[in-house]
Amino acid sequence: MFLAHEVVFLQFEIEYNMTKLRIFLLLFLFALLPACMLATVHHVYGTNDDYPSINPVMIFTDEDGMEVSDETSYSGGAPFEARFEVTVDNLGDYYPLYEWRFIKDGYDAPFLTRFDQNTYFRFVESGTFYIEVIVSLVQGRDTLEYEMDSPFVVNIAESKLEIPNAFTPNGDGINDVFKVKEGYESLVEFHAAVFNRWGKKLYEWTDPADGWDGTMNGHGGAAAPDGAYYLVLNAKGADGLKYNYKKTINILRGYNETATGTN
Repeated sequence: MFLAHEVVFLQFEIEYNMTKLRIFLLLFLFALLPACMLATVHHVYGTNDDYPSINPVMIFTDEDGMEVSDETSYSGGAPFEARFEVTVDNLGDYYPLYEWRFIKDGYDAPFLTRFDQNTYFRFVESGTFYIEVIVSLVQGRDTLEYEMDSPFVVNIAESKLEIPNAFTPNGDGINDVFKVKEGYESLVEFHAAVFNRWGKKLYEWTDPADGWDGTMNGHGGAAAPDGAYYLVLNAKGADGLKYNYKKTINILRGYNETATGTN
């Protein structure tokens, strides 16, 4: 019985010594590797005169139709389209690798990752989004990793839609076109159609900025007579809210408008 315990202890000691020997050999071999064989990663934030530098930009068109490329944030309605581009200065012999991350506020993981130098995204959902790029510059086994000081921020508002009851297409420049009220926001789907009392479609449109001018074909043709017409409107907001209107609207050409218009 005593001999059996000695044998077990001897086997344990042999295995322990072999493990120490393996670790020693691995450390010895690792020490022999030349420095050029060891990969190093340098994390770079912002710019540094000793290294290449990155210049990410967000490019979009504002409400006036002007291209904007010097802003780091946007707040407004959907749909919102933007390009995200990055350039590398003083690249030298480094090979660039790009990783764009799109993250919605409240989540840790990105909902979208892209590996192109430049990318595009159409925002159709309400909420706050953070967009960042990580650029890895590789030279042999040496890597420089760049991260933005702060991400781009896109804030998409919740949807809003209101419909008037009447309009006065009499050519006075006030309330001459039937369309949704000013201030609509974040509508990612939209379709409206107007019918006469016999069910004939007079006009339809898919842009909330457009509307019906009160003519029989909606393109400056014969004027539709005063009276009641039927509107069918379906829309969807960036927040998922659905708008479904079926209502009567009225043409009131004889009404004398003031600057306040007709509701």
